[in-house]
Amino acid sequence: MIAAFTSLAASLGLSPDDPGFWMPLAFMAMLFILILAGTVLDGFDLGVGMLLQLAPPSERGRMMTLLSPWRDANEFWLLLGVGLFAAAFPFAWGVVLGQLYTPLTLMLLGAVLRSVSFEFRFRARNEHKPRWLLAFWIGSLMTAFGQGMVLGRIATNYQGLPGYTFFSLFVGLCAVAGYVLLGSTWLVMRVEGDLQRRAVNWARHAIRWTAAGMVAIAVTLGLANAGIFYKWSNLSHLGLAVSTWGAMLLGFVMTEMVLARLPTRAERFSWVPFVLCVCLFLLMMGGLAYSLFPYLILDDMTIWDGAAAPGSLRLVLAGAVVAIPLILVFNILSYRSVFGKEKTPSLALPAGGGAAAATPGATAGVSSPAAQAAAPVTGKS
Repeated sequence: MIAAFTSLAASLGLSPDDPGFWMPLAFMAMLFILILAGTVLDGFDLGVGMLLQLAPPSERGRMMTLLSPWRDANEFWLLLGVGLFAAAFPFAWGVVLGQLYTPLTLMLLGAVLRSVSFEFRFRARNEHKPRWLLAFWIGSLMTAFGQGMVLGRIATNYQGLPGYTFFSLFVGLCAVAGYVLLGSTWLVMRVEGDLQRRAVNWARHAIRWTAAGMVAIAVTLGLANAGIFYKWSNLSHLGLAVSTWGAMLLGFVMTEMVLARLPTRAERFSWVPFVLCVCLFLLMMGGLAYSLFPYLILDDMTIWDGAAAPGSLRLVLAGAVVAIPLILVFNILSYRSVFGKEKTPSLALPAGGGAAAATPGATAGVSSPAAQAAAPVTGKS
């Protein structure tokens, strides 16, 4: 690994300890981590949001309540990633913004709509709540579809022919399916009863479209760029290609097999589909990063071509050194119960007695803020 970086630095006429070499790499690594975190952690949020209109009305409030502990944490991934990219790679940002204006606008509008509708839904009157649920669903769909279009545009190297446009739209639909898969498997892990059975069914419908999208991106990248095709087909890298594709195939097969056997009374394996889906997303993003490296724009602009001057990067790095530890602590505290089962809260009995413990569905259906505050959703290990 060290020899590879030394060779790469030498090919650029730099030394490995030159800030002009390692600082763009460091920022690219940070950006990649933010993208991974946003894909997985905001991904199940998007998936659950897009499943709202498929769920019975009695379960929709429950699904929104399940997302409450992580909404504040999920909101900043997109903005933080975009901000870091624009600050660290301003020359690439200008080009990418022009090429991805439509999907990025779609993502931004969707994120704003999700944030506003989520907050307003909990403050709205009962008769207005369905409208905000619909707005949250639309915002989730816009964000997921926009992210898929970004992937499609990157895979086709921003070509503008009609065939490439249709491919980007197809990848957008597959991204919707991928996030639905992630959200439904998260619900399988978190809930029980009828909603869990529905989530299993949603996941089984989404998994094939997700697989189709991942294969389409990989094949298009290889066929559209000879350098990427060589990376994956060269004999010296054949082991990596075989292991990556083998792991993805195994992951899809195992996910399908486990879903076919759920739900079970013991609930012992309800977490497996979600973990497998997370691994599949990580494999896809890792493969995409390996294919594109060291380019920000294929065959046109490398990481070092698009990066800001070392002096500017030092200022951004100083801010990142302060912000990232705080972000990590905040997210560890926020996501510590993301894998736990939903607890069934009990409402306190009134002085006159008589009320039974609330069921999960009844708790989620409570509309007053006071009742919602009395029925938090937490996880258990």
